[in-house]
Amino acid sequence: MDGKRAGNNPSQEKAAIPTANAFGLLRQFGRKQRALERCELCSAPVMREHPHLIELAARRLFCACDACALLFDGEGRKYKRVSRRVVLLEPFHLSHAQWDALMIPINMAFFFSSSVEDRVVALYPSPAGAVESLLSLEAWNDITRENPALRAMQPDVEALLVNRVGSSREAAATPDYFIAPMDECYKLVGLIRAHWRGLSGGAEVWQEIGQFFASLRQRAEVITEESHA
Repeated sequence: MDGKRAGNNPSQEKAAIPTANAFGLLRQFGRKQRALERCELCSAPVMREHPHLIELAARRLFCACDACALLFDGEGRKYKRVSRRVVLLEPFHLSHAQWDALMIPINMAFFFSSSVEDRVVALYPSPAGAVESLLSLEAWNDITRENPALRAMQPDVEALLVNRVGSSREAAATPDYFIAPMDECYKLVGLIRAHWRGLSGGAEVWQEIGQFFASLRQRAEVITEESHA
């Protein structure tokens, strides 16, 4: 899924909208906004928070209602229901040398096992969208051996989401390592694409990135080193 002000003050000559009418307008607006979101399989209305399906070959996300999502829960040949699990891995073992061996040109990326291609795919966000990077299988196998929790990732629908940007921008920040749903990974890609300005991105995009990872932390189950094994 691709990552998806205030008006002028009314003049003194205009009469204020009665409170009851104002709330009525807000309710109507809310209903219209919600009605725009529909299941892309059966066209049924869906809530703002709803399941997603991923088309395995195209890596394309679809909004789905609960009923349609259940049809693709588990194994699927064309579509799979995207996981909702968010796991924060603490600690996570990844040296600078191991990261360099992955050949990712920036300090943010996500990695998932593709059942269609029978390999681990590495993608990183950019102002133009998700970019695939060549991945050293040997380097990935080394990381998996040192972090056994990665073996439990569900193919196609879960990814290792890595954020090492903070540690390079702020001395006090530490890297983040999550097992995250694929729709959250693509949400991050869309967020960066929408808010990036100039060469360095601008203050707005870094604020959005910070809020994104803060929200993931709030949702996440924490897996400690003792529970990795």
